[in-house]
Amino acid sequence: MSHGVGISTLAPAQSARAAEAHDAETGGELEKHMQKLLFAAGLILAMTGAAAAADVEHGKSIFAKCRACHQIGEKARNLVGPELNGVIGRKAGSVPGFKYSEANKTSGITWDEATFREYIKNPRAKLPGTKMVFAGIPNDQDIDDLIAYLKQFDADGKMKQ
Repeated sequence: MSHGVGISTLAPAQSARAAEAHDAETGGELEKHMQKLLFAAGLILAMTGAAAAADVEHGKSIFAKCRACHQIGEKARNLVGPELNGVIGRKAGSVPGFKYSEANKTSGITWDEATFREYIKNPRAKLPGTKMVFAGIPNDQDIDDLIAYLKQFDADGKMKQ
């Protein structure tokens, strides 16, 4: 149904009323169409964000903060902290030859991404009594990138294919 007047030629209040009247006449089709467009835009943003969620090279630079105490890779060894090969998926307090705090040995933690993320933000808050004196990494993107970097290494320190 045509009103004979283009909505864009009306005053703002009239334009809004005309749009509402048109929407009512079409059974809310405009509103439904807008909802579909917004949903599609949200999906695109979510997919784009997921695809760009982790930057391994940036994670490597974030790992520089850890390097004073931890090593990773085929020749990694325990230093002030345990080597971190295969840390995601590993039981806390389980690296042979490293003297862990009682809090770490008895924590019952298995380092999945969510647990590691919470821990690395503030190690002493997540695991009171830990020997780790690191202040933490507060930035979520830095943590995502660090995890992506760590996940490249299997338990033997070899790069995963």
